[in-house]
Amino acid sequence: MNPVLESLFKHKSIRKYKDQPLEQEKLDLIIKAAQAAPNWCNAQHVSIIAVKDQAIKDKLSVWCNNQPYIASCPVFLVFCADFYRTSIIFEKNGDTKNTEELVQQLDNLFVGAHEVGIAMENAIVAAESMGLGTVCIGSIRRNCLDVVKELNLPKYVIPMIGLCVGYPDDNPGLKPRLPAKAVYFEDRYDTTHVKEAIDEFDDQYNKYLSSRDSNERDSNWSKSVYSIYTHLIGYYDDDFPMLKQQGYFPAEKK
Repeated sequence: MNPVLESLFKHKSIRKYKDQPLEQEKLDLIIKAAQAAPNWCNAQHVSIIAVKDQAIKDKLSVWCNNQPYIASCPVFLVFCADFYRTSIIFEKNGDTKNTEELVQQLDNLFVGAHEVGIAMENAIVAAESMGLGTVCIGSIRRNCLDVVKELNLPKYVIPMIGLCVGYPDDNPGLKPRLPAKAVYFEDRYDTTHVKEAIDEFDDQYNKYLSSRDSNERDSNWSKSVYSIYTHLIGYYDDDFPMLKQQGYFPAEKK
């Protein structure tokens, strides 16, 4: 197996970090790797805020549902969908009228989301190749209006996901993944074996949980995912007001 595949298959989320600074040279390589990711028409709709200031990390930790590893990691990266640069491009071409109409096309949320996801995966692969650990933080969107203000994000820039980066001080082990027949199809989506595959995976996941010495031990994948989603109802109430404020939806006229 080649080193790239070996690294990918060993991925694990790290939530405990050594009290060790992240060298700027390594951070620069992580950002360079993120920038090398595929993107729509080379428009490059991703910006990354590297948060090193402890006071800011402490705030973000609280706003992200009190996740302590945001405060303890040496660098917290906030990946943003960015159409601010696009607005500058419109201005440079003498068009000051159509920026909002462009950004407010719903498809641009999909564009921003998938570009952020691809760029972040490049960053994770780069970080892990240098012996670093990471964990993704979706809760950066929970109090996103506060995040926008704290990080001074201009109009047309929205925080999508965060990433803790640092030297691992824990080895949580590998989590099992769904069998291929639940996620991979040829030519057309086939529902024939999906439930069966989930049932099989629930048994496998239950054995995985029972072997761990922390968190839930008497559960399975379906129960765990269901529990997470039922707790997320109303969790991201700031999303729509933030999208309107940042220019992705028309503001309500008073």
